[in-house]
Amino acid sequence: MKTLFYNGLIYTSNPEQLYAEAMVVEDGMITYIGDVRNEFGLEPYEEQIDLKGRRVLPGMIDAHMHPLMLAEVDEQIYCGPPNVYSIQDMKRKVQEQLTNLANEDRTNWIRGWGYDEAKLEEKRTPTRWDLDDISPDIPIILTRTCTHIIVANSMAMKLAGVTANTVSPYGGEIEKREDGELTGVFKETARDLIYQVMPRRSEHEKAALLAKLSHKLLSQGITATTELMADPMRDYDLFKKAFDLGYQQRTVLYYLWDRLKECPEKLSESAEEPYPCLQVGGIKLFGDGSVSGKTAWMASPYVDEDDNYGLSTTSVKELLDAARTAKKYRIQLVIHAMGERAIEQIVDTFWDVDPWIKDAPSIRIEHVAFPTRETLLRAIHAGIGFVTQPLFVFAEYDSYIANLGKNRTDRSYPFKTMLELGAVMSFSSDAPATSWQDTSNPFLAIKAAVTRTAYTGDKFNVKECLSIEECIDLYTRKAQAITRIPKIGQLKKGYDADFIILDKDILHERYEDIDKINVVETYIRGERVYSYS
Repeated sequence: MKTLFYNGLIYTSNPEQLYAEAMVVEDGMITYIGDVRNEFGLEPYEEQIDLKGRRVLPGMIDAHMHPLMLAEVDEQIYCGPPNVYSIQDMKRKVQEQLTNLANEDRTNWIRGWGYDEAKLEEKRTPTRWDLDDISPDIPIILTRTCTHIIVANSMAMKLAGVTANTVSPYGGEIEKREDGELTGVFKETARDLIYQVMPRRSEHEKAALLAKLSHKLLSQGITATTELMADPMRDYDLFKKAFDLGYQQRTVLYYLWDRLKECPEKLSESAEEPYPCLQVGGIKLFGDGSVSGKTAWMASPYVDEDDNYGLSTTSVKELLDAARTAKKYRIQLVIHAMGERAIEQIVDTFWDVDPWIKDAPSIRIEHVAFPTRETLLRAIHAGIGFVTQPLFVFAEYDSYIANLGKNRTDRSYPFKTMLELGAVMSFSSDAPATSWQDTSNPFLAIKAAVTRTAYTGDKFNVKECLSIEECIDLYTRKAQAITRIPKIGQLKKGYDADFIILDKDILHERYEDIDKINVVETYIRGERVYSYS
């Protein structure tokens, strides 16, 4: 089918031709893009679509997301603003769900997510005693906004067999008071002690949740995404099932190294049986935790905690072992690192390693919250790529101030510096892993990057503000260069017609109102897959 889209304000993300008025799409591919020409009216188009002078952008690519987790937390109790501002609010929300459960469901686990102690009136983390007040005999867990920390009640810990004598696993912490009493807080790898005894959804149920999530992502203009915590034993088949049920986004899976090293043959299986719109892109490790959860591995201690520099959650040996596997299969090695020491560990390990991928970074650092200029320069020289999240600037400012102070917070997320130094980088959301309800919305992230303004109204380090065009590129063309999804990220001849139509012109909208922009329509390969109503 041959379709003409005309009378539009098209921003292409193609640096050789940034703007256009019209494009021709044939069999899902762009065959012409440019100015309106007289001969358009003479050609035999099966369909002509008037864009009505609206702004058109390439489809957004989220280079670091957790779709399955996002789909699951959408079914849970949200424990952050604008619904929850205190532990008492949180307890009421959990109690409401517990009260509404049918008798036959009262053995199910109660789950909530999104709390951030910096946003709670009590300015503290909830504990097992808070959850036991709700119910001592029904298992309850709450997941912190960063997803690196959970709180479990006594029944959940009992089912997991965790006692005061249980030893914290490597890379994690079972939190205890000075008297040895368990608080119910589990950090980083210690979370797995609770996860392993929780009831699991069937593959069909998970695939159905992904299909439901897909519509939400399309409404936000996201046409391609990634799964940064993929399970090699499950998720390739799971996403295939999700596509069968209506999931739409092109997706790249990054397998967790802790699981993959036990079954590396899974990389061969996915290569031998390729599936449209689904690919395995890399191997994922964690170098540290989160700044807001005080587990990011920092160069200086956290405020009022002279002995707490955060946690190192991997080793040089693990990094090198994972890199050898990534090189063997010609896929990326991606490592979560927020604090200076975690970032430096990665750069020190790989600064002299020859890249094994030609068209993209062989090694990526995810988040890159506190890179020093020296480390940035060394990483860029080594060809290491960066995937970072401007929404953290907006949503976690108060946590950063509380944990690190103003001066150190001002050094975080130096987007402008990274671009000026020549970094290969992209934006993403890390949804749902930050303290806001609408975590996947790219327009909220773009607003944060161009204003450097937190939800509190505080501005910080505005020298690192980016232009709207730079932000769009980091969500489109540059995200494609990071994720290696072919033929998307730009609107140009020979590329797939993945694009979105907006209700307002983002290039001329007030910066403060960018997050109010709506996607009117979303197209994948020239087919309309979402329409605002």
